[in-house]
Amino acid sequence: MQELTKQAAKDAVEAGAPCAVMFGNITNTNPLEVNVDQRFTIDADFLIVPEQLTRYEIDLRHNHTTGSGTTGDALTDKVVIRTGLQQGDKVILLRVQGGQKYLILDKVVSP
Repeated sequence: MQELTKQAAKDAVEAGAPCAVMFGNITNTNPLEVNVDQRFTIDADFLIVPEQLTRYEIDLRHNHTTGSGTTGDALTDKVVIRTGLQQGDKVILLRVQGGQKYLILDKVVSP
């Protein structure tokens, strides 16, 4: 009974603060790890990463044939649209109620 009372009290406190804003640094990208406020590290199992923070590249490699029949390469590399999260990036995190998952909102940039 005492444990149930403790759990009910804990749930009531957490319900009053459904999320918390935190700041962290990307310490590793594969596997993803974030160090929060230089106090603790969160690994990929507990992180939610939105699509806009993932790497996105397009393969636009192709070649052209001119009227004279010569062929030439154009755009010989992939084009990176988004670099994704990288080691050293500062990020804004939301701790989801209960503290089991952390949503990475965005990168922090200096003006």
